This record gives sequence, structure tokens and C-alpha cells, in this order.
Amino acid sequence: MMNSISFVNSSSTTTADIIYLNHQFSRHKCFSRLPRDATPRDRRKISLARAINGSPTCSHVEIDQTLVSSSQATTRACSNEQKKLKIAVVGFGNFGQFLAREMVKQGHQVLAYSRSDYSKVAKEIGVQFFRDPDDLCEEHPQVVLLCTSILSTEKVLRSLPVDRLRRSTLIVDVLSVKEFPRTLFLRHLPEDLDILCTHPMFGPDSGKSGWDGLPFVFDKVRVGSDPTRTHRVNTFLDIFKHAGCRMVEMTCMDHDKHAAGSQFITHMMGRVLEKVGLSNTPINTKGYESLLNLVDNTARDSFELFYGLFLYNKNAMEELDRLDWAFDTVKMQLSGYLHDFASKKLMLETGNELAGIVSGKIGDDNHNNKRLMLSPPTNSYKNVTFTDTKVSEKMM
Repeated sequence: MMNSISFVNSSSTTTADIIYLNHQFSRHKCFSRLPRDATPRDRRKISLARAINGSPTCSHVEIDQTLVSSSQATTRACSNEQKKLKIAVVGFGNFGQFLAREMVKQGHQVLAYSRSDYSKVAKEIGVQFFRDPDDLCEEHPQVVLLCTSILSTEKVLRSLPVDRLRRSTLIVDVLSVKEFPRTLFLRHLPEDLDILCTHPMFGPDSGKSGWDGLPFVFDKVRVGSDPTRTHRVNTFLDIFKHAGCRMVEMTCMDHDKHAAGSQFITHMMGRVLEKVGLSNTPINTKGYESLLNLVDNTARDSFELFYGLFLYNKNAMEELDRLDWAFDTVKMQLSGYLHDFASKKLMLETGNELAGIVSGKIGDDNHNNKRLMLSPPTNSYKNVTFTDTKVSEKMM
């Protein structure tokens, strides 16, 4: 329906006009009347913006209702587009593919680069694969996601042509250690690039049934104050939030402290038990099955990952020393109990033999075959001293 005057039609309205109109609406929606200093052109655009957003205060201007409907649809489309990212995955191995599947599933455009040729699997997932990092960076992704191993991260970062990226591009890592990439990024990346350090504390095996409740740790190391940049970071984090992850914001330093006492210890014990050679038995307990699962899970990860957890987390050596101390302490405790038990038994048997000589029963085979049954050792044994007083009295 049209009023007596028409000032614009749908064919002349661009996406930029719609964004501008919404901006004007957000500025002037609190006015029941248009500002006095508004130009005729501004009056028309503000009125159109009000009509698009459902405001009733535009009756003095004729509105092409077809334009309004088209503009509302365009506005919604623009809003949805702003929620989708162009993400470049550098390192398209198992973990990179694992994350890319979820990103594609949520509607993001995913590019990938790797030294190995993963073009076939990339096509199956819906990812555009590049064999040259220069070509990848010239696509101007909004986010560059490093999915490399801990040991190769510095080499890959140095070889990446970051000068071909747009300024303010967001650089993200997913390493299992966090202070190392934080220091590396701050040292080598240009200051106009944003930095987000993350650690999805799960992988293709533990996350194969979904990411619900799985922890995702992140630290916004360096993010510009511009709303576009903060929005981009939050949109990237929303990928994991929408997948059901438990979002944990934590400094890189705190992460490494906690990870050394949990993740490194887990991998260490799994590796040790693997060397022991645990095997399935017909009488497995639940606890033993948990140990078998631990060995299986840690064995699936490369030794390179385990070595990286140790080498690039300064807290790992402290945890290793604690493990050594705990193992030695338990061994000494067992040895101490065994020594107390053996000493007790030896002294009692010696006393019995001496008593037999005095009583003339040393030749009694039945007596010699008897063995004193001792109770399990307790801490009280440490305070018990044994003497030959009674034996001496009998011998006097």
C-alpha cells in the first residue's frame, strides 16, 4: 500500500542502506518526533528505518510496503551473515579435521592448509583445501586457527605469511599448553593482530559422542577494543558454546598449573602402566578396567604430544619430582612393614628354639614344625622392643 508520495523503491536500496537505516533507527527510536535538525533525506531514511523495525511513528511519510518487507528480510540476512566466520585451519590432521567438521556444521566457511595432502577429506567435510600458505592467507580469513603439534608450532608460525593477512585478523591456538603459545604469539605476531589462546580439553576420541559438558579453556590475550573485533572473538567462542562445551575463561599461567597436576599426571601414569603391560583378565574389577581404559586412551596419543606436555610446561618437572617422591615413599613404607614383620618373626622363632633347648624338647619334630602365626604388621610394631629376658630367666 502506498501513500500519496513515494521517495524510494526496493531496487535502489542496498545492503549498506539497510545497515545505515538500522543505525539511524537505534539513534532516534527514542524520539516520538523526528529531530528538528534532520535534513529531508535523513527524515525519510529515519522514517523508513522505523517502519522496518516496526515503529508506528512514520505516518507522515509514504512507505513502499514491498520495500519494507524486502528490507526486513535483508536486515535479517545481514545479521545472520555477521554471525558466520571465514576460518582458516592451519594443520589439517586428525584434530584439525575434528574441529572443522563442527565449524562447517554450524555454517561457517572453513579453509585449510597442511603440508600433507588432505584435499580429499577436506572436500568430504566441506572445506576448501590449500597446498600453499600464501594462497590461504590471500583469502583474508577472519580467523586463523593453528592446529599444529606443540613441537612444530613455532616453525609453522614463522613460515606463515602473516603479512598477507588483513590487520586485526584473529590468531587462535588449541595447544595443550598455554604459556608457550602466548609468549610465542606476543613475540612474533604484529601488534595489530588479535590473539586468543584456547584449549579444547577433549579430542576425537573423548568427543566423538558430542561435546556436551566438555571443558573449553580460553584466554583473550590481546583483542582490540573495536566492536567488530570483540564480536568476532565472541562469535568464534560461540562455536564451542553452541556445541555444548563448558566454557572456562582462565589465564594461560593458571591453565598450565592445573594441567600439570591433571593432564600431565594422567598421561604419565598411562605411559607407565603401558610399560608394565597390563592385560585383560577374566576377573577384572571396575578399578582395573579404569586403568585399562587409561592406558588405551593415552596410547592413542603420540609420544610427541606427551613430550610436549613435559617440555613446554614448566610445572611438569615439579609434578614429575612429586611422582618420584611418592613412589619412593610408598616403596619405603612397604619395605618398613616387611622389615618389621620379618624381624618380629625371626626373633620369636629364635626365642622358641632357645626355650626348646632348655626344656629338652629340641628334638621334638612336632614342636619344630609348628610356626607362630603372626598378625599383619601395624604401626604399633614400631614401638615394640624385644629382649631375651624371659629366656635368660629360664636358663638361670
